[in-house]
Amino acid sequence: MGPVVVLAPDKFKGTLTAVQAAAGIGAGIRRVLPDADVRVLPIADGGEGTVEAAVAAGFARVPARVSGPT
Repeated sequence: MGPVVVLAPDKFKGTLTAVQAAAGIGAGIRRVLPDADVRVLPIADGGEGTVEAAVAAGFARVPARVSGPT
C-alpha cells in the first residue's frame, strides 16, 4: 500500500481554478507515485470559485432568486 496524499488547493488566481489545480497536481503525483491513494479536495476561501469547489466536494447547485446583497 502506498502513501495517502491529501490535496486541498485553492485557486491560482487568473490561471487555474481550485478544481483544475487539484486535478493537475493529482495527475502528477499519480504519475510519480502510482501506488499512492490521492484524495483530491479543492477548497475556496468564500470568494470566486467557492461554488465550483463545493460542487466538486459533492454538494449540489440549487437555483435561488435573491434580493441582495444589502
